[in-house]
Amino acid sequence: MCGIVGAWRSGRDLSAPVASAAERLRHRGPNDSGLWSDTAAGIALGHTRLAVLDLSAAGHQPMTSDCGRYHLVYNGEIYNHLELRRRLPTWSWRGHSDSETLLACISAWGFERALLASVGMFALAVYDSATSTLYLGRDRLGEKPLYYGYVGGAFAFASELKALRQLPAFAAEVSRAALGCFLQLGYVPSPHSIYAGVAKLPMGSWLALSRPEVDAQRLPAVQTYWSAVDVARTAERSPLQLSDDEAVVGLERVLGDAVAGQLLADVPLGAFLSGGVDSSTIVALMQARCPGKVRTFSIGFEDNEYDESGDARRVAAHLGTDHTELVASAKDLLPLVAAMPHIYDEPFADPSQLPTCLLSSLARRDVTVALSGDGGDELFGGYNRYFIAARNWPRIKRVPRVLRQGFASAVQAVSADTWESVTELYRAWVPSGRQVRNPGEKLAKIATALGSEHEEALFHSLLSGGPLLDLMANPADGAAVVMPQLHAASSLPLKMMLSDAVSYLPDDILVKVDRASMAVALEMRVPMLDHRVFEYAWRLPLHLKIRGGRGKWILRQLLQRYLPAELVERPKMGFAVPLNGWLRGELREWASDLLDPTRLRREGYFDAAAVHRLWTEQIAGKRRWEFVLWRVLMFQAWLTAQERCESHASPGAALAV
Repeated sequence: MCGIVGAWRSGRDLSAPVASAAERLRHRGPNDSGLWSDTAAGIALGHTRLAVLDLSAAGHQPMTSDCGRYHLVYNGEIYNHLELRRRLPTWSWRGHSDSETLLACISAWGFERALLASVGMFALAVYDSATSTLYLGRDRLGEKPLYYGYVGGAFAFASELKALRQLPAFAAEVSRAALGCFLQLGYVPSPHSIYAGVAKLPMGSWLALSRPEVDAQRLPAVQTYWSAVDVARTAERSPLQLSDDEAVVGLERVLGDAVAGQLLADVPLGAFLSGGVDSSTIVALMQARCPGKVRTFSIGFEDNEYDESGDARRVAAHLGTDHTELVASAKDLLPLVAAMPHIYDEPFADPSQLPTCLLSSLARRDVTVALSGDGGDELFGGYNRYFIAARNWPRIKRVPRVLRQGFASAVQAVSADTWESVTELYRAWVPSGRQVRNPGEKLAKIATALGSEHEEALFHSLLSGGPLLDLMANPADGAAVVMPQLHAASSLPLKMMLSDAVSYLPDDILVKVDRASMAVALEMRVPMLDHRVFEYAWRLPLHLKIRGGRGKWILRQLLQRYLPAELVERPKMGFAVPLNGWLRGELREWASDLLDPTRLRREGYFDAAAVHRLWTEQIAGKRRWEFVLWRVLMFQAWLTAQERCESHASPGAALAV
């Protein structure tokens, strides 16, 4: 992994500001750094390198083609780069880095064709000095980040916002529309960024910028070279006609090939192992393809309700991995809260960011590259909301909406402390193997969804959990999140899975993993998101994913080829933290300061009275608003970091374990 940054403005020497901006990305690439500039053209490219393939100087960036025409900065890995080299038999190679391979493909075939030929994760920029054209591109599933926009009259791009903020005349104006999206989702969805005038390049897309456009400060149209929505549409028209066994064999082949391709590295490599189906499947396929023991890493929790480290330990023992585990407590996780605004660089409110950061730091002590099981839920129907919504919506919509809303109000009127008492009774009477975590919280969320008018509203309510735009000082300024991809699939579960695949996955899950891992210079790879796995998964009929009221049926069948059933057939847990208790306990003082009504009124982003009501009900135990409040708190903490002009310390400095 690496950090990339660049700026372009005719008639300006931008080498110094770009070099300074690149320094802000040193955590992404601590092994090397470089700068290329053309003063006459007014362009400069900066790079920081985490050396993974070809550790020699032959992998240095920015990299210029042999003909001198193309100049590349690139963040990612091209897993099929050796195959691509075989397609260029007359090329004269200087080293064996995938950066050089990618640049050669662009030189030989052009930018878009090179993207289509590449299997991997990447964000890159290429300047063509012959035509004065700058190209930006991003991988198919959005694993690697890329921001862009005009800063002080210069077109600029970077892996993270902190690099853009380093450029002269950066206008740190908060986008009210992006803030509205963030409040509803807990993340800022593409193409928005939290700053007005700065965008994220969407997954599977590229753009080309010429000198006239730079002089006019005009952004070019974004081009799509691969579309998850198109894949879904095509898959519904031509699903695979396979038996159960044939489908499992096919999945093992395509996913196994993806895992094998991602084992390519010149540095130590390992994997995250939670003990769940997704990570266990990836580790099982890794161990079957590695001659020695795979290094695996997991985080456990002292609170048994959130701990699945025992499952990870048992999976590791059965597969024979070299396993490392850290049992974390609140004292390990809570100090990380203050580092979140700097690590995530824009408001981000997925609470699992905390253990993900700790796990990344643990793994980085022993390896430079790690594989994860992310993507399995979105591809194979793993989230409970998919089949719960599909099973219950036909029944729900038959009940008059006014009655549903009345029931929802009654459920929501029950205090959080009462739900805690109900939860204790639930644990006492329901067998542990059939329990779900936080049943009161889940019932409250379902109650919120009961008033939904249609399928799209139901899905949105399950994601957002409440009328969060009402917390803004001027709700009309907030953008209402829409789910435009829902029409591309026929059934409700498929609609929800597709929407998650194009928004929640790239803008929450992959952002969480990228920032947490790169804060400590750990490269994360995600085999489930090889686009060939994605395309295969979408061609599988829904009954191979959701069966018997449970998701990921086909993944569990595959995993049972490597693990006994008792290690596979377990309730889904996730990677959660006890926010409710923290906000009423250890984090109460910190949160009270950020939510001070006088402060909120002065800043002008939130309705101080509305936020204060939620906070009062939370700390009194009348209602549970922890996830809503966490979004407000993460914005407030981020805003405070901007106002204080955060220090230049490495984002990973707080993550030592």
